[in-house]
Amino acid sequence: MFTIDYAKTPVTDFYGINCFTEAEMSKYISDPIIRQLKEVQRGQREMNEELADYIASAMKQWALSRGATHFCHWFQPLTGLTAEKHDSFISPTKGGKVLLEFSGKELIKGEGDASSFPNGGLRETFEARGYTAWDTSSPAFLKEVHGVKTLYIPTAFFSYKGEALDKKVPLLRSNQAIEKQALRVLRALGNTSAKRITVNIGPEQEYFLVDRKYYEQRTDLRLAGRTVIGSLGAKSQEQNDHYYGTIGDRVTVFMSELNYELWKLGISSKTQHKESAPNQFEIAVVYDAANLSTDHNQLLMDVLQMVALRHGMVALLHEKPFVGVNGSGKHDNWSLATEDGTNLYAPGSNVEDNVQFLIFLTSFIKAMDEYAPLIRCGAATAGNDWRLGSSEAPPAVISIYLGEQLTTILETLSKEGNCEKSAKEVVKMGTTILPELPKDLTDRNRTSPIAFTGNKFEYRMVGSSQSMAGPNIFINAAVAQVLSEAADRLEATTDKDAESHKIISDFYQNHKRIIFNGNGYSEEWAKEAEERGLPQYKDTVSALPQMASEKSIALLEGQGVLSRGETLSRLEIYLEGYSKQINVEASTMIEMCRKEIIPAMITYLGTLSEAIWKQESLNLDVAKQKELLTLLHESLTQTMEGVDLLHQAVAAAKQIQEDPLAQAKAYRDTVVTRMEELRTHVDLMEIHTDKHVWPIPSYDDLLFRL
Repeated sequence: MFTIDYAKTPVTDFYGINCFTEAEMSKYISDPIIRQLKEVQRGQREMNEELADYIASAMKQWALSRGATHFCHWFQPLTGLTAEKHDSFISPTKGGKVLLEFSGKELIKGEGDASSFPNGGLRETFEARGYTAWDTSSPAFLKEVHGVKTLYIPTAFFSYKGEALDKKVPLLRSNQAIEKQALRVLRALGNTSAKRITVNIGPEQEYFLVDRKYYEQRTDLRLAGRTVIGSLGAKSQEQNDHYYGTIGDRVTVFMSELNYELWKLGISSKTQHKESAPNQFEIAVVYDAANLSTDHNQLLMDVLQMVALRHGMVALLHEKPFVGVNGSGKHDNWSLATEDGTNLYAPGSNVEDNVQFLIFLTSFIKAMDEYAPLIRCGAATAGNDWRLGSSEAPPAVISIYLGEQLTTILETLSKEGNCEKSAKEVVKMGTTILPELPKDLTDRNRTSPIAFTGNKFEYRMVGSSQSMAGPNIFINAAVAQVLSEAADRLEATTDKDAESHKIISDFYQNHKRIIFNGNGYSEEWAKEAEERGLPQYKDTVSALPQMASEKSIALLEGQGVLSRGETLSRLEIYLEGYSKQINVEASTMIEMCRKEIIPAMITYLGTLSEAIWKQESLNLDVAKQKELLTLLHESLTQTMEGVDLLHQAVAAAKQIQEDPLAQAKAYRDTVVTRMEELRTHVDLMEIHTDKHVWPIPSYDDLLFRL
């Protein structure tokens, strides 16, 4: 339980104590060994058995000193969750004794039965062997649960034949791809100092908190993660009084422990505040390398839910747990940086820096337009379908917000080769200097799927429960491809200035249709986007097949991110995942109606009928009471009929076994439609039913009881 005394324990004294950082490592191994590990991390040398043994021994000593008895390879299969297999450090010896051992071989590679993990047809079901390989770039950590400590080793997960079975492997590949192409562009522009390029991301995690006692009484929250029935009460978020409001005592204490647990793991949680909806909150961490940040976000979600339970609450990570109030996203702040921390998406103060900035900027613009269908796939999930396009989330069509100032600069440069900075000063591309670009080139636009925010792009479509890997794999691959095209052109010319100008002009002019600086929520934009020819995939089932287009496959194969087989397998897995999620939601809805709502309403109608009969026997006017009785009776009848129709729709969808896309379409077109129809009848009954009779906690209980 949470016992730290902040008044006596500075954060600096416990930050990272549960993470096997370089500082901790240095207590157990020499500097030369650490330098060799860094060379492995930078790709400058191979990991050998001797070096692995040194690191494993140090890890074991560190973990044992902290009270750990087990270690596990921690990985991210295509279930959307994390997975782990635990082994103890003990090794039996003669005489009934044991040794505590952990070898380099055990550190580097693990093996387990992987037959139950989705593989999308990459393997036969009887082929069960799966491997985990140590990811040297993500530090090991100790997970602590009620005093029980286990050493966790971040790993990649792959098959016997080497296919990626997880989200980490393609993310690492995409990081390599974009680093290679970005360095080519920098070299062609005369930058010989940069040696490494890092994809930096900073996720902003949104979530809801509900009281655990009410959560336990809601079958839909427990099984599906969202409320499949339930009507808004007298108050929701219309007064905007929750957003950035005062954090209550109970949540303040929870957040304190959450930060404590994250800081111990070396996760730099930085910002926390109330979000727009009641009982909705956000936590953001300091930006870090994409792979490490992805691992940290997976761990953050786990710790978030664990700590909430300790405080009698449940953290909901579903994108839309409540109808009628804001859903939850996970804004993906994406940028590129050199090893010395230079942000390639930060404007500079001289011509060279700004030419570089504009090439990288317009390359991103082209990449998002050229591969918009694939980028859309990065945010395609069943949960996100309920959120995207609503008033609190960006629309499903891909567009970029640049801001009027930056758009004007690009428009002028691409058309005329010059840019007016003031009435007295005209600057020309490649002949004098570009205007000095201010730090804040844009305002913020929370309605845009992708917004440039001064030195990074904020991809706002990502759902709150998603791994950060998927969206960034596709972004990295797309940008890498366009950077390779820019590098090809720069390497083939002797006039770098002229070609740089032409690249900026071509990329912007040919792809500026994706730039939209207005209100993405407006009906006018939906029409304009269609007129511009921007692809629109409003739901997961229409978006996901774009992964398997020849253009997408050529991109992912060409950049060495995913093979054709790996891509096709992911499409099948994600389509099946959609169908399974909707099936759970629909089945839960049927069960709740049959076992809770319908019996309660039959009883209530009997009570109501008897009360009306007694009043009528006293010659009282009961016309209005009878209207209510009729309304509830009709709604109950429609509910019972709706349950039967939904049951039939689910049964029919289940019968479609051989074609994952056809099955997903059946769930989307028929099952989801039946669910929405049924919900209108159930929610109408809730509105007109005695609160003490309604068998499940209401939205008022769930959203206003902390």
